[in-house]
Amino acid sequence: MVKFGCADIAVVNVQVRAPIKLTTFLHNFCTEKRILGVNELSGKPVVLGMPSNTKFGASSYVFAIFILAFVTLASTPLLHYLDLANIVMVFLLVVFLVAFKLGRGPAIMSAVLAVALFDVFFVPPRFSFAVHDAQYLVTFFVMLGVGLTTAHLTTRLQQQALEADNREQDTHRLYELARDLAGASSIDIVEEVVKKYFASQEYQASLHLMNADGNFTALKFDVLTQGLAHSALQQDSLVNISQLSPDGRQGYVIPIKSIAKQYGVLLLNEEPGYQEDRLSVDQRQLAAVADLVLIALERLHYVELAQTKQVEIASERLRSSILSALSHDLRTPLTGLVGMSDALAISTEAKDAKIHDSASAIREQARTMNNLLSNLLDMARLHAGKVELRKEWQLFEDVVGASLKLLKPALSHHPITVQLDAGLPLVNFDAVLIERVLCNLIENASKYSSAGQSIEIHGFLSNEYACISVRDHGQGFPVDQQERLFQMFSRGDAESKQPGVGMGLAICKAIMDAHGGKILIDTPSDGGSIVTIVLPIGTPPEIQPEPEGAL
Repeated sequence: MVKFGCADIAVVNVQVRAPIKLTTFLHNFCTEKRILGVNELSGKPVVLGMPSNTKFGASSYVFAIFILAFVTLASTPLLHYLDLANIVMVFLLVVFLVAFKLGRGPAIMSAVLAVALFDVFFVPPRFSFAVHDAQYLVTFFVMLGVGLTTAHLTTRLQQQALEADNREQDTHRLYELARDLAGASSIDIVEEVVKKYFASQEYQASLHLMNADGNFTALKFDVLTQGLAHSALQQDSLVNISQLSPDGRQGYVIPIKSIAKQYGVLLLNEEPGYQEDRLSVDQRQLAAVADLVLIALERLHYVELAQTKQVEIASERLRSSILSALSHDLRTPLTGLVGMSDALAISTEAKDAKIHDSASAIREQARTMNNLLSNLLDMARLHAGKVELRKEWQLFEDVVGASLKLLKPALSHHPITVQLDAGLPLVNFDAVLIERVLCNLIENASKYSSAGQSIEIHGFLSNEYACISVRDHGQGFPVDQQERLFQMFSRGDAESKQPGVGMGLAICKAIMDAHGGKILIDTPSDGGSIVTIVLPIGTPPEIQPEPEGAL
């Protein structure tokens, strides 16, 4: 026998295979709790209580019986004045009010009891369950059906209202979570906000982010959980880790992942002492929380990235300003030093060989330092955007010839090979700046090549680009440092005996970027290096052939 309110109901040969036990179901039914279904993550029933005005327990059934008894007694004197159809309406009204105020259980009991009371006290023969007129059986069934339907619809509306209220509460809590995450200024605050959110549902939450190596620092000793975290990120789906808990508590691994980046996971563990009437979590709620955490982490990531870029820009601007100031202040005395040492070398060439050699050495060192300062000044101007390109349509052979003529003293120990393919068109570029690029490349090739090794210059077309390559047969560039060589003050060998501060390739790249071109480095298998400058051809003007006999 199972105690159901104040009535005894016999349960015979009932086998329950669902996750919800029969005793729990009957207890919830008697206490007017609604079992909406089973949580798809935890397998536990999702239970919702009735509104606050509902009377719980056996008292609601007693009150319903009292109301029906009172209506029966009050309607008995009216039997000679009212038709039975009107009395039926009174009983149905009572069933409706009981369903509205007391819930489904008392309403079902009231519908059955109302039929029984109507039959005993109002249907002839009175005070017995015997029915002489078969038409009253139809009345009983209709009355019972209407009562049960009324009870069902009324409680269903209350249930839907309760579900809507719970959804409103969930939405409000998610809104508060989104508001708190929007104001979070660090990852620690994000984790604290998430912990607070799940603490109200009696869950313990912890946020674990991946480091640069793709591992979880806090989980390095928990190999199993770390593997599950990687699995959740790879599958981009929630992982249930409830089986790992020795006491059967629920646990989940929630991936925090965007299209472009994997941030980490959110571990969720149920606190001890699970209670059936506490708020449950479902997959949609966890997905919404994961999305909010992802948005917060991406916002912090891009804020940090923007701050880093601003610091880099400010540092670069400051460095360019310092270089520009130093270059201006030092260039004037160096120019005088070069002129005086040159005059001293010329005047002592035929008189005193020792003084002449010293003056020549001073002149060369002063020229080297002057070139370094010129590079610094040019780089400062290029980074400040103060260099205006004076582009003209020109031939490659003119700028190549001018560069070789300028570097003739430095190339005395290297054979030079120049090959310009036939049909090279006019190219629109600033001749002074491109000459500067070629001089830097050819000078680097001569400095890092042994005496007697050739330097090869090749002009050619590649798709819609005009190219000039400078090849040497020296030691070449380090393969793992080719990108770094285009940065200021960066050299392939920091301890190199060759003079320089690592500005040549940086200036070349800045000039090529200003022209909308590129500079490429290649290391052939037979040694040496090839540096190629690439310029867009554009739409060159047509060259009109000179008339025959023209001077």
